[in-house]
Amino acid sequence: MKKHNFNAGPSILPRIAIENTAKAVLDLNGIGMSLLEISHRSKDFEAVLDETVLLFKEQLNVPENYKVLFLGGGASMQFCMIPFNLLNKKAGYLDTGVWANKAIKEAKGFGEVNVVGSSADKNYSYLPKGYQIPTDIDYFHITTNNTIYGTELKEDINCPVPLIADMSSDIFSRPVDVSKYAMIYGGAQKNLGPAGVTFVLLREDILGKVDRKIPTMLDYRTHIKEGSMFNTPPCFAIYTVRETLKWIKSLGGVKKVEEMNKAKAKLLYDTIDNSNMFVGTVAKEDRSLMNICFVMKEPYKALEEEFQKYAQLNGMVGIKGHRSVGGYRASTYNALPIESVQALVECMNAFEKLKA
Repeated sequence: MKKHNFNAGPSILPRIAIENTAKAVLDLNGIGMSLLEISHRSKDFEAVLDETVLLFKEQLNVPENYKVLFLGGGASMQFCMIPFNLLNKKAGYLDTGVWANKAIKEAKGFGEVNVVGSSADKNYSYLPKGYQIPTDIDYFHITTNNTIYGTELKEDINCPVPLIADMSSDIFSRPVDVSKYAMIYGGAQKNLGPAGVTFVLLREDILGKVDRKIPTMLDYRTHIKEGSMFNTPPCFAIYTVRETLKWIKSLGGVKKVEEMNKAKAKLLYDTIDNSNMFVGTVAKEDRSLMNICFVMKEPYKALEEEFQKYAQLNGMVGIKGHRSVGGYRASTYNALPIESVQALVECMNAFEKLKA
């Protein structure tokens, strides 16, 4: 039976990226050695890294004055690296979910943190609006997509101070005006590659303005100077990122990917909205294109576990909602084909008809 992978992360990747990486694990470029065993200083891997950076910049239309880094530690490491490097006195954060909250917690260890807006009062089921960004802060941090709750900031906001965005789960899902951001970062394991590599895109001019001493490994300038090779980079994961970026380019770029993502989301949201059994969990204007969250209406709540098993028997993988929300979460990342969404919709309609 065909499996339909709705996992929230690590998640579905383009099949061609997986196949090409698998070949390289056995033999990279016909050199007789595995990708897993060559030197990161070899010409073969340096060519991989250089092309990955080039494709990253090309597909996001990155301005000249930005650097692309590939680091370890996940987005969670960035939660402390950002304030370590950038928080001199005070920073602003938008609290839109668990990961934003974790970033806030880390930043409080380095200086004053102004939580400019929060949607915690309604379990992060909407995005804060009408907030004012202070002009006396060192930077303003946002999380553009909230995987657990299914909300997404789909426009690039205007910000009077350096804007920093965690785009772990929606990078390359839509065109981005990079010039509006001082820094964009995220874990690769949603839309870009396997777990193990973190991307950082930043303007070099925002660095060197804090008073504290920064450990060498946690200083962005270290990694810029060494081209992501200060220490051994996650070679395997970077290779798959390159293959994923090549796949995005082959489709016609990020704009084409956005069109595909909108079509997938519309199909599933329309099904939810027209259902007598299922209902969405977040404000419609804030709905994510990447993580679609829904639950069962009364009086069907008692059937939630039964539908979970029914869906699994029909090939649906990873649709169980996060424990803090419950219900279901279908992650419709870039590599998920619309056929998988159609299969889920058919599964939902069939179950509803069965139980009506």
